[in-house]
Amino acid sequence: MSGAPSVVVTALRKSFGRLHVIQGVDLALQPGRVTALVGPNASGKSTLIKCVLGLVRPDSGRVTVLGERVGTDPHYRRLIGYTPQTASFPDNLTGHEVLELLADLRPGEMPDDGELRERLGLADATLAQPVRTLSGGTRQKLNVLVALRYHPPILILDEPTASLDPVASAALKDVVRARAGGNAAVLLSSHVMAEVEELADDLVYFVEGRVRFHGTLDELRLSTGERKVERAVARLLREAA
Repeated sequence: MSGAPSVVVTALRKSFGRLHVIQGVDLALQPGRVTALVGPNASGKSTLIKCVLGLVRPDSGRVTVLGERVGTDPHYRRLIGYTPQTASFPDNLTGHEVLELLADLRPGEMPDDGELRERLGLADATLAQPVRTLSGGTRQKLNVLVALRYHPPILILDEPTASLDPVASAALKDVVRARAGGNAAVLLSSHVMAEVEELADDLVYFVEGRVRFHGTLDELRLSTGERKVERAVARLLREAA
């Protein structure tokens, strides 16, 4: 581990009516490491991510981002690059206008994204088109570019390679590993276990609002007796049933 945790979740709870979605979660994301968040559908992963982003207010517990408590000053959001599972931008704006709009919200900060645009295959001609005319894959590339262009120290990536072509997917994986190598803390939510095996240092298995496993991939393999991450996660799922 390298330094203090970038994100700390402590005794977090969240319910919607009688549905207990987050049930006393403790979690820490370390700088320089990619942590995969995996679990079945409706396990509470998205709600946990939204609590970290400040989009959902927990019933109790706390989240801190680089020592700053979520829910007080929204400045901490500048420290996070986020790719939602489905990209959503104003349809009438061009890609360039989306980037300009977001730049206006971050005065004084200069993006460093020329190489990233090239690696993702986002040419100027493509970014000059209205978002409504872009394919799902190209919208996802724009989604990724928005999250990564300011080199935030924390990345939260929710199914980031969805809809990406193989070249862009490989480029994104290379960038994620490079950012982790540069001491960024990365939270990767994915159902693609091959992607998890390729990228992650640590794995959090989340089910019914609780963390059932949190450790390195080697610790996961040792605890389940399975060599492949996909089979190890499947074993955790069967044991939790």
